[in-house]
Amino acid sequence: MKNDDYLTAEVLEVFRANPNRKYAVQDINDILKLNGANSFKRVVRILATLEGENAISVNEGGRFKLTPTSEEVTGRFAANDKGFGFVRIEADPDSKEEIPDVFVPKQKTAHALQGDTVKVKLVKAANPWNGRGPEGEVEEIVEHGLTQLVGEFVPYSDQQIKKTNLLGSVRSHDKKFAAYPVYIRDTGIHPQAGDMVQVEITEYPSDAFPTRMLGIAMATLGNKNDPGVDIMTIVYQHGIRTEFPEDVLAQSEQIPDELLPQDWANRRDITDQQVVTIDGDDSKDFDDAVTVWQLPNGHYHLGVHIADVSHYVTEDSPLDKEAYARGTSTYLTDRVLPMLPFRLSNGICSLNPNENRLALTCDMEIDDQGQVVKHEIYPSVIRSKARLTYNNVNKILTDHDPQLTAEYEHLVPMLTQMAALHKILFDKRHRRGAIDFEETEAQIKVDEKGWPIDIVLRDRGLSERMIESFMLAANETVAEHFSREHVPFLYRVHETPDAEKVKSFFEFVSAFGIVGHGKADNIKPIELQQALAKVAGTPEEMVVTTMLLRSMKQAHYSTEQLGHFGIGADYYTHFTSPIRRYPDLIVHRLIHSYATVGKTEANQEKWTEKLPDIATYTSEQERRSIDTERDVDDLKKAQYMMSKVGQEFNGVIASVLKFGMFVSLDNTVEGLIHISNLRDDYYDYDEKQMTLTGAKTHTIFKIGQEIKIKVLRADPDQGQIDFIIAGQDTPADFTDQKSSTAPKKTNSQPRHNNKYERHNNNGNSNGRRPQKNRR
Repeated sequence: MKNDDYLTAEVLEVFRANPNRKYAVQDINDILKLNGANSFKRVVRILATLEGENAISVNEGGRFKLTPTSEEVTGRFAANDKGFGFVRIEADPDSKEEIPDVFVPKQKTAHALQGDTVKVKLVKAANPWNGRGPEGEVEEIVEHGLTQLVGEFVPYSDQQIKKTNLLGSVRSHDKKFAAYPVYIRDTGIHPQAGDMVQVEITEYPSDAFPTRMLGIAMATLGNKNDPGVDIMTIVYQHGIRTEFPEDVLAQSEQIPDELLPQDWANRRDITDQQVVTIDGDDSKDFDDAVTVWQLPNGHYHLGVHIADVSHYVTEDSPLDKEAYARGTSTYLTDRVLPMLPFRLSNGICSLNPNENRLALTCDMEIDDQGQVVKHEIYPSVIRSKARLTYNNVNKILTDHDPQLTAEYEHLVPMLTQMAALHKILFDKRHRRGAIDFEETEAQIKVDEKGWPIDIVLRDRGLSERMIESFMLAANETVAEHFSREHVPFLYRVHETPDAEKVKSFFEFVSAFGIVGHGKADNIKPIELQQALAKVAGTPEEMVVTTMLLRSMKQAHYSTEQLGHFGIGADYYTHFTSPIRRYPDLIVHRLIHSYATVGKTEANQEKWTEKLPDIATYTSEQERRSIDTERDVDDLKKAQYMMSKVGQEFNGVIASVLKFGMFVSLDNTVEGLIHISNLRDDYYDYDEKQMTLTGAKTHTIFKIGQEIKIKVLRADPDQGQIDFIIAGQDTPADFTDQKSSTAPKKTNSQPRHNNKYERHNNNGNSNGRRPQKNRR
């Protein structure tokens, strides 16, 4: 017998399917094929419950009807390739209630496109008994999210140009817009066939022309086959800024490339300290330096010195406005699109060895339990004594390389103390429940033309983890200091997961013998850490990690001190990377402001007004940058796998969805085995357990399962790769098949290497992602 919640959901769906029809009790019984007096009584009881919830209403004749709703909401439209879409409603920041997305059928979108802000009339309320969201119809497009588009130009013939006054059409490679060609007016530039063109949209789809737009060609990125054009196409699609305006470059040129006498004013001279930078082998800009020594009382002195970018990037200057507009640097496979011009990031703002540099210093005294018992934050002048690399420090500390140990003999004692302090700090984070997701990072190596030739895995060794510990300690210390000062400040927050998601997580992992002991509405990070620990090193580890990631919220910037759940920190900010993150630059500016102007009412009012917009905008820009980086990675991985079509590889199922399963290879490449390519059986999808099960063979596919695949197809334009199970026949019609048989994997779907937060700290200029402080 169906339980009451299940039956309630089914009854409500009857009304939602025909919102204008009136039903008698017997009508409901007949539709649901329920028989007997007990079933009739259950339906009567359920109808009474739904009436009490105001989900349905009853007339004098005893007939029931769905309660109409006239509520209007405004949100962001997310388009599906099949024509329908969802509208995401912005929740009240002060409310912890999660607002479900509104489903919009294909015929009710009013031609809204991906990213449009729309006003939606709700026609069906949500069904809380089965989790199905509300349904609505778009009444008005408030603002178009798409104002420019990048795509491939297809020219018209001379005769067509003369007849239409149009040059041809531009079609985006982005599947969300591929069905909407933009026809180019003869008022802009004149591109050539095959050029990738940036277009300004002048007319959008309408009832008269539902799949057509008009626009003006603004710029040509180059022919689609030219080296580098593929990456720049993605960059322009995401609206990432690529060139610095003239006034920005002019200001950067006016900044001296060495310290001036007046720069030393009101700063502490600590150039005598043994300060070093530790970064990747080919890093070019160094925005953090560290020093450690042991105090007479057995405690450790940790000095974290961060490049004082705010001294040069002054408030409301051209440099400042451009840095804010960018929000962050964007790291691609073979290049970086920096937040600041290289003259600053690689020059005066970089803590280069044996050069005097301005810094903001956070000195901490740390006891044997990892507690910061004293601290001081102040402007300083430092002089790095050495530029060390992660690889060399790992060889010294982990491999005890005799040659490197001798070469850096004068630094080895400090490095040894750093390793000891790192263990203390790591143990403290572990005790309080910091969730340490192990991940594999991949570097895509390309040739001089930008074509991928190899994918190399990178492990985070002791030195990487050590520097991360020091950066975390500084970020926490600065955040706690200003939180206790009760002044407006900018924090990096990662909120507690929603109770329902926590509950679902523990229901899922109970099959592996993992029992949650905490309250779902007040879960502590240590309880989730312990859940991961129980499956560490087992085949179930990947599926449990994936489910936990799905349960997590996304880290962002906020003026509220909400703590950082993932690392178990009550206080957290971003202080350590002002060369490549605008929020860090603002944190530095706040520190200077409160030290020089003071905590006056006027100064606090100024920051109270400015910081909320900065928090919101920089969070959005961070997501834009991450999405761009991921799309470029997907492109390059698809290009790399083009030469592997027909080859077999061992992989692990990374996620299972109703349309198939994504399989991750050892080199982090992921491909889709579409449900239509599982040809040996009919497979049913279990959403709760995330499995596909064969109806006849009872074969089960689940996350974390090892599987051997054959590469079927690689589509760089869509950044997609198709697999089949090794040993199965290649579909006979696959030569005519498109990867669009399934949706492209989005950021909302799990990625094997997608932590609760995935953006890094230290900048470099060769396109490789920096490896520290991902929180």
